[in-house]
Amino acid sequence: MRWLPVLLLLLLAAPAQAQEREEEVIAALSQSNVAINATFIGSEILVFGAVRREAPAPDGILGVIVTIEGPSGPLTVHRKERMLGIWVNNDAVFVDRAPSFYAVASSAPLPDVLTNTEDLRHGISIPRAIRAIGAQVSDAPLFTEALIRIRSERGLYQHLENAVVLDRDTLFRARISLPSNLTEGTYLTRIFLTRDGRVIDSHETAIHVQKVGLERWIFVLAHEQPFLYGLLSLIVAVAAGWGASALFRYARG
Repeated sequence: MRWLPVLLLLLLAAPAQAQEREEEVIAALSQSNVAINATFIGSEILVFGAVRREAPAPDGILGVIVTIEGPSGPLTVHRKERMLGIWVNNDAVFVDRAPSFYAVASSAPLPDVLTNTEDLRHGISIPRAIRAIGAQVSDAPLFTEALIRIRSERGLYQHLENAVVLDRDTLFRARISLPSNLTEGTYLTRIFLTRDGRVIDSHETAIHVQKVGLERWIFVLAHEQPFLYGLLSLIVAVAAGWGASALFRYARG
């Protein structure tokens, strides 16, 4: 319950006069910076907040949805087929936008707290967060499903139903695990407040994921000095091979 004092400060700091919205979401994160080093095995983010009202809660089903989206980029999804005993790439679909990490947590099954129209408008569900335009194959949705399945198995895509704990339709909290294989960059965090499936308010913040120490130095070297990085990699490989050979000869003799 260490997050309660922070939540009280947020409520006190909120404007005294509510905007035209009947309900307003106020939220914060347990941490906004994640450092990746040699011992990084993942991290857990606690998203917590409250629903601020100036009047009694209106009728309807209240829902809270939390999404965390990692850096996005284009990629090509291939379909492999077996030809003459060899697996080869056949059809392919170009995806012009796919998050490297995406988690969506909700206080109830997503269809119960979010309509398809609102999902399309805000891009909340995992399929809506992926954009594949101009696919030339007839079964293009299967490629998107395959991408989601593969990244879900790696913990990079997470669909967390009932993971947002909603207390008395006022306080809420959700714990989302970040895996060890994160991409460096800014992770957009969005909190949606819904009533009868319609988004009535939202809040955005960010989590900054960055390599530190030796990992940071190697990352910068690989991207800013690729020739030097390749040369050092070659030297390390030769040295490791020579060392292993010498150790083997010593063990035998």
